[in-house]
Amino acid sequence: MDITLTNPWQWQDSLGYSQAVEVKNNTRTLYCAGQAAVDANGQPSGEGMRAQIKLALQNLEQVIEKAGYTPKGIVRLNYYTTSIPEFFAAYDIITSWVLQHGIQPASTLIEIKALAFPQLLVEIEATVSG
Repeated sequence: MDITLTNPWQWQDSLGYSQAVEVKNNTRTLYCAGQAAVDANGQPSGEGMRAQIKLALQNLEQVIEKAGYTPKGIVRLNYYTTSIPEFFAAYDIITSWVLQHGIQPASTLIEIKALAFPQLLVEIEATVSG
């Protein structure tokens, strides 16, 4: 698999994402459903944004690995949040996580009114190449 990042500018680099990601010689693709701060029993977290981002990323990683992929293959991350200001206040968790996995995926951030459970603040979905 050959991944090429396209970034006409440099400002997105500090945010840990790319304007576009091209994947060549790909043999498999995994489309992950949005992962939120929900425990193994399906119970949503009532904690704040930082804790919810951490748990959502842990859940995403677990789904990716269970499917036989690795986070290193993530080419797209989409974020849905009920509060962009709260999300960006905790964004260092995401930049740290993407650096840890050596990725710079294409990304989209959308503020929404609500998620599946009223106490949820963030949901993260991924596309993974293998």
